[in-house]
Amino acid sequence: MDKINAIITGIGGYVPEDVLTNEDISKMVDTTDEWIVTRVGIKERRILKGEGMGLSFMGIRAVKQLFEKKGTNPEEVEVVICATTTPDYFFPTAASVIAYETGCKHALTLDLQAACAGFLHALETAANYIRSGRYSKVVVVSGDKMTSITDYTDRTTCPLFGDGCGAILVEPTHENLGIIDTLLRTDGTGFPHLNMKGGGSAYPATHETVDKRMHYVYQDGQYVFKHAVTFMADASIEIVERNGLTREDIDWIVPHQANLRIIDATARRLGVKDKVMINIQKYGNTSAGTIPLCLWEYEDRLKKGDDLILTAFGAGFTWGAIYLKWAYDGTKT
Repeated sequence: MDKINAIITGIGGYVPEDVLTNEDISKMVDTTDEWIVTRVGIKERRILKGEGMGLSFMGIRAVKQLFEKKGTNPEEVEVVICATTTPDYFFPTAASVIAYETGCKHALTLDLQAACAGFLHALETAANYIRSGRYSKVVVVSGDKMTSITDYTDRTTCPLFGDGCGAILVEPTHENLGIIDTLLRTDGTGFPHLNMKGGGSAYPATHETVDKRMHYVYQDGQYVFKHAVTFMADASIEIVERNGLTREDIDWIVPHQANLRIIDATARRLGVKDKVMINIQKYGNTSAGTIPLCLWEYEDRLKKGDDLILTAFGAGFTWGAIYLKWAYDGTKT
């Protein structure tokens, strides 16, 4: 029996219309456009505004765009996976909301949380559903409404984050394409350095947790920066070497968009500085949304057979890399 591989056959995306510029942030906290651009490479980010507007609002639009581009019948979708740290509710899952609103009436649904590395975990999970032979259409929705957990009195973190979401369709093939290899790792020593202390079962919401501003992202920037550079580069190099690839073989590096200096350092170590997908300057860090939004924006530049290395790093610490061989030309889905 021929081996079943899992390929991405289409992609959709959504970013909100409202833009928050560095100049806007400089009116909230003691910072400047020059400082933000120099330190992290971000000029602006998108903000989802409106009462009751959560992650699923963006996910629904990304999935509908995907279905429209592909001509996909949503009733044929068998699995919907949502990778996010900022679901609308503790329950029901964001995946179930998105599936209902996009007409995926026959799909099993689940949310997956791996912080900024969420898309890598969701993509590998989707690939395994496909490889099992039981499922043939899996949708991965990946993104975050990071502004919902951003402290706009903290000058060190508030310039970093934006809102956005991507969606992909994963299907089977017998060609040598798709998710070729995956490396995912976790090191729990990162917990104290990147977390949100309040809101979970350890510290449920109380007046005290709200007063202490425990429901926002906390980050030890220098510590996180050092480990992100090391771990993303190490994972990418390991997956390149174990698949016998050279620098010349790699068509694109698709890194998590957390900090332009991290992206540059990772690219330099791989020796492929001119083959890197970057949109951090426009969208900031959308957590689980950064990699699919890069693929969405660069889709028309991709060719069937292109060798891509996806890499990400997030809270946990959790990080990894995926070797992906692209399955179609440009926007021809």
